[in-house]
Amino acid sequence: MNLKSFLKEKIIYILILLFIQITCEIFLMIYNINILIKIYIGLAPLIGFIIAIAIEYKIKSVFYKQLNNNLEDLKDKYLISEIIKTPSFIEGKVLKQVIQETGKSMIDNVNKYKYILEDYKEYIELWIHEIKIPIATSKMIIENYKTKETKSINEELEKVEGYIEQALYYARSNTVEKDYYISKSNLEEIVNQTILKNKNLLISNKISLQINDIKKEVYTDSKWTIFILNQIIQNSIKYMDKENKIINIYAKDKKDKVILYIKDNGMGVKKGEITRVFEKGFTGENGRQIGKKSTGIGLYLCKKLCDKLGLGIEFNSNKDEGSIVNLVFPKSSFTNI
Repeated sequence: MNLKSFLKEKIIYILILLFIQITCEIFLMIYNINILIKIYIGLAPLIGFIIAIAIEYKIKSVFYKQLNNNLEDLKDKYLISEIIKTPSFIEGKVLKQVIQETGKSMIDNVNKYKYILEDYKEYIELWIHEIKIPIATSKMIIENYKTKETKSINEELEKVEGYIEQALYYARSNTVEKDYYISKSNLEEIVNQTILKNKNLLISNKISLQINDIKKEVYTDSKWTIFILNQIIQNSIKYMDKENKIINIYAKDKKDKVILYIKDNGMGVKKGEITRVFEKGFTGENGRQIGKKSTGIGLYLCKKLCDKLGLGIEFNSNKDEGSIVNLVFPKSSFTNI
């Protein structure tokens, strides 16, 4: 609040006061009164009014300046009513009450939708656990009746399992901090478990693996990292279109980090799309090809989870030459990537 806008608001009061003062002076001219008394009668109310206006401006300007400063410094703006002091003037008291009521209404509304989302998330998690039972039963039946057809069915069931797992981790992605534990982990063990999960897909797609120098110790949560690595490898498998299909996995030590490289010789991504691969729902030119059925969720989820876990993730590619994804792990629990 500046002085100009404040005085502009008070212009009606100023004009009324001037009118009263001029009227009084005109009537006083009729009487034989000392000139000093006339001046005093004319100036006293005006001086009093100016002092009152100055005091009011000072009180209000201090309050609104403090309000603006607190608002700028506050991360959660809706909490402003909790930190501002109750002002002495009536407009300020009304303003604070309105802000408090508005904030309370907003928090109640947010909590309502938060409850709805939590309820939906719990349902999704329950549904995922329930659907795993018939899938596991189907796979057991397939194991007992192995044919060319049941082998194909088993491959499709494994894809379904992959999508179910993706849905589960997506549902939990906003509350990762409640379900992860950062500790010293064996990178080789993480890679081997991920390869084992994708064994049948790799074999059926005739993809060769080259694994080197992955005996490293890193700080991460193994369970979530296996999921991230699983999404990356499945993405590589999906976009392989050559005779000699190869996925190369290796690691390098840096000063305070370990970088895991997952390199393939698949379709690759054209330059204009590289910066968008981590966007939610982005499928690109490759994803729109017949039979690929890309959702654009895999790499988006990888990036989101890496940010939550304090890991780095990078993507580079050349069209028709393949892609490489780098996962950057800290060597210490105190290192930020």
